[in-house]
Amino acid sequence: MASARPLPTDPIAEARRQWIEHGWGGAADGMVAVASVMRTQQLMLSRVESALRDFGLSFARFELLRLLAFSRGGALPMASASARLQVHPTSTTNTVDRLERDALVRRGAHPTDRRATLVTITDAGRELVSAATERLNAEVFGAPGIPAEDLRQLVGILARFRRGAGDFLDPAQPPEPL
Repeated sequence: MASARPLPTDPIAEARRQWIEHGWGGAADGMVAVASVMRTQQLMLSRVESALRDFGLSFARFELLRLLAFSRGGALPMASASARLQVHPTSTTNTVDRLERDALVRRGAHPTDRRATLVTITDAGRELVSAATERLNAEVFGAPGIPAEDLRQLVGILARFRRGAGDFLDPAQPPEPL
């Protein structure tokens, strides 16, 4: 989360100076990149959580509801949801437990695979995720605090990093911004 008052100096820039002073100049830019991305993630997550607070949703719960709302029929096997959200199955189970407790999703038997559990969004879940999406679009996604051209470049850079780290394979026809 952002400080109540901005700091008088950038602590990451100071860390870079210290890295260089202590003989780690070759790693200083990499350290600054990692620290900057991690701090930016904290700031962005704070904005997302603030926007979702009134809905009683965490970002994980929002993501699962949005994924289900996007899917055909509003249902997915739990294993597919875990894979698409890139989270451990235990995390998906915990998220589904909370959403089910709040009557936003329901679990059921998969119609063709007895080993699989199907998670289905309820009407209440659809209504909540729709309202939460409107709020996120208005308060966070529609105005991320980064100029449009910089945003396109940043997304492209991060996509190349993720691809190189083995996060995903290129499809035959890559979607934007890849």
